[in-house]
Amino acid sequence: MQDKPSVRTVVTPGFSMEYLRFGRGDIQLVVLPGLSVQSVMGSAAAIAKAYAPMTEDCTLWFLDHRRETPAACTIHDMARDTADALPALGLSKVCLCGFSQGGMMAMDIAVNHPELVSRLILGSTAALITPELARALNRWKAFAKAGDAEGLYLSFGEQLYPPSVFEASRSLLREMAGTVTPAELKRFAVYASSFQGFDMTRELPRVACPVLALGDRQDRVLGPGGMASIREALDGHPGFEWFLYDGFGHAVYDTAPDYRERLLKFLRT
Repeated sequence: MQDKPSVRTVVTPGFSMEYLRFGRGDIQLVVLPGLSVQSVMGSAAAIAKAYAPMTEDCTLWFLDHRRETPAACTIHDMARDTADALPALGLSKVCLCGFSQGGMMAMDIAVNHPELVSRLILGSTAALITPELARALNRWKAFAKAGDAEGLYLSFGEQLYPPSVFEASRSLLREMAGTVTPAELKRFAVYASSFQGFDMTRELPRVACPVLALGDRQDRVLGPGGMASIREALDGHPGFEWFLYDGFGHAVYDTAPDYRERLLKFLRT
């Protein structure tokens, strides 16, 4: 398969979903991105460039949310959509990688649809969202509902990235905020509400496949409690590996230079 990224649409009986596909490797790696103000499909070229080192080993699939934004939804609802989309794409027994909100969806899929997942990667996520962990999410949702795209983008960037990266990106974040539409703000508010009541601590030990969890000690969105909830739930799991960075922030999956090398090492074993 060619390396050039291609944004396509998969159609199921209940919804349609955009996805990005590139790479030519034998490993089918499905990536579920985290909560974003605008769809990651608009950053297809940048994503393909960042993951270029993986394309010899992997065929990568980045899946978006359903195109038809619901009035309300939960993490479980979004996970069910993804689980329905995978067979429609001809995929099963994939290596499933989820970042932040995408990691929560990935846990749900691995537990409730084990036939679809051969390996599970959880990045900067949590098995339980407590009221304390929901503070940043609620703040972002308030910006979106108020129609304050600049406030949302700046708060989003400040929480996701280390201070030096945020300051260097402040002007770009303001520029990006100027392109946000009311429909995108409404969509963001819906998906930011999906975390309410999320708790996979009892179900997560049922995951049958190997699991790699990666996080950062300086995570300003989920804090140390996010990673701790996963470690506690998977304590004793024979195929569980974890690693904590220090100083790369919640978006360590974008900021740590060796992050994709760690993914490849896990996928190759």
